[in-house]
Amino acid sequence: MNFSKYLIISITTLAINAQAAIFITPKAPDINAAAYTILDYNSGKTIASSHSDEKRAPASLTKLMTAYVVFQLINDGRISLEDEVRISKKAWKTGGSKSFVEVGKNIKLKTLLKGMIIQSGNDSAVALAEHIAGTEGTFATYMNEYALELGMNDSRFENASGLPHKDQYTTAGDMAILAAAAIRDFPQFYPWYSQKEFTHNGITQRNRNKLLWSDHTVDGLKTGFTKKAGYNLVASANRVGMRLVSVVLGSTSAKARAVQTQKILDYGFRFFETQSLTGTTKQVPIASAVKDTLKVGTMTEVNITLARGQFKLSDQVIQLNNNLSAPINKGDAIGDLLIQFEGQSIAQIPLFALEDAKQAGFFSRMLEKIGL
Repeated sequence: MNFSKYLIISITTLAINAQAAIFITPKAPDINAAAYTILDYNSGKTIASSHSDEKRAPASLTKLMTAYVVFQLINDGRISLEDEVRISKKAWKTGGSKSFVEVGKNIKLKTLLKGMIIQSGNDSAVALAEHIAGTEGTFATYMNEYALELGMNDSRFENASGLPHKDQYTTAGDMAILAAAAIRDFPQFYPWYSQKEFTHNGITQRNRNKLLWSDHTVDGLKTGFTKKAGYNLVASANRVGMRLVSVVLGSTSAKARAVQTQKILDYGFRFFETQSLTGTTKQVPIASAVKDTLKVGTMTEVNITLARGQFKLSDQVIQLNNNLSAPINKGDAIGDLLIQFEGQSIAQIPLFALEDAKQAGFFSRMLEKIGL
């Protein structure tokens, strides 16, 4: 039996008037902002970006990190949505956008969370930080530890609200990581980011993310503004079987950040698609085994980002490891699944044995070796 290193599993070709399919993926549109990035949530692939590693003031995008810490501590059972949070004088006096909490009052933690997320209340953010860590400065330690854990290596936080601080910064790339983590890790809380308004203390305030009104596929996340930061917006949208996360930093106005965000979201959805290869299984020949074939496939969730329409015109080729033979244990790496388009590999996915392959007896192996 001839065990080739390359095994073609399937070949798909398209003939249109005897001409090959042509894919044209335009470059990303010009974005009028200091930095931006757009990320495929499911695959983790960055579709387009500019100055995504440039450190900039986060403004109220900081509250995404504050909320992430609070959500995590709720999940850990260390605090509860029903906690009564006493409002300090410092929290009450915090400037900027407010939820209008009253000093000395006890307010449920859930109310403060919604006030921070939907109304962008700086006073709510400070009250949450003090409830958890005693002081806002100590709470920032939590923020930075979780940021490092998420791989946000170019961010540093000094307060919970996002008010200006000379040592507080982030990047478009890091904010995309944080937004994706919030969606992935806390699906029970994520819908709050799409809530259009919230009322506290008799005062109703609207969510500042204008895209929640103009694009029904947008369901989060957060805006921010200071004079130093400019106008920031982290957004996410889910359409045509694909979720994208976008970050625009340093835009020129509230309207402009929404317009620029819409441009890059539309670009991503129009020209790219997410393909899931989770659960892919194939049969490959295996030498020196009791059975002639081995069931192989992916062990974890696998998603890839390709030009829209390209996947169905692609070939799938299995590249086996050299000298692959039994015994093989379930979970052993056996090679890669190559997604090829017009002879070029556009994605490579590791494949693993999905079952054990026991070694054949000595006599059977000798017969195989001599070609019988």
